Amino acid sequence: MNKQQPMSGGAWRMIAAMALSGTIGWFVVTSGQSPIDVVFFRCLFGGAALLGALTLQRGWVRMDRARLGWLALGGVTLILNWLCLFSAYSYSGISVATVVYHTQPFFLLILTAVFQREPFPFARLPWLLLAFAGVVLITGLDHGASGGGMMVGIGLAMLAALLYAITTMATRRLQGIAPGQIAGLQMVLGVLMLAPLAHPAVSTFDGRTWGALLALGLVHTGVMYTLLYGAFQRLNVVSIATLSFVYPLVAIVIDVTVFHVVLSPLQLAGMALVLLGVIANQLGWSVPMRIRARG
Repeated sequence: MNKQQPMSGGAWRMIAAMALSGTIGWFVVTSGQSPIDVVFFRCLFGGAALLGALTLQRGWVRMDRARLGWLALGGVTLILNWLCLFSAYSYSGISVATVVYHTQPFFLLILTAVFQREPFPFARLPWLLLAFAGVVLITGLDHGASGGGMMVGIGLAMLAALLYAITTMATRRLQGIAPGQIAGLQMVLGVLMLAPLAHPAVSTFDGRTWGALLALGLVHTGVMYTLLYGAFQRLNVVSIATLSFVYPLVAIVIDVTVFHVVLSPLQLAGMALVLLGVIANQLGWSVPMRIRARG
């Protein structure tokens, strides 16, 4: 029974974190603010929540220059990743951008093979090709139905996925550092990066705008990171990979029900291919390709 409690506790934490992730686009759009202003406030409120909790828990760890360098790299790419993803919403819609964004694991495989000289798992190549074939279908190649805006949105979502893969690589170098310290300091870096660029008309913000921005910072960053890292400590890799797909499914439901987005059959097929390819990759499915020699 003791062994089951961590697993069940991890499951609900992971599901809750992924469900919250799926609503991020909704709150970004509801805020009515530009991506730069949204990310600025997310960093401001989220950083305050994460570092405040870390201070209360006395979880600070001294970092050397090398670790600070990796933290800075991960922070810059994380902030740029949010800017690209949030910008993609206005072009391709929340659901399409979110599904395309989930090609991130493939970018991570490629980057680790190129820069860290880890062997590329060619057994997963079919799933990579399947996912990117789905991206091609999502662009709306059925007689150009989606227009140039869709292409821009997909391009931004793929760039966000690449940037997040770099963030993941950098964060892997920060062993022994509390997740709240890593994410919190990255939020501080985001505030410093965006302060000269953000020009929020705070005097015009109504309750809805402040509510959306506070939710993105306190709930979607502070609470969500706590749930997510708590789940990581309790679940195995297969469970984490499987439950991660609550995120795009919630995003699709919100896009269709709240924003009344109508997706073409070809786009739905493409989204299904992307999700299938990413699920197969995450769960380590293999395609039997044995060639038996006859002698």
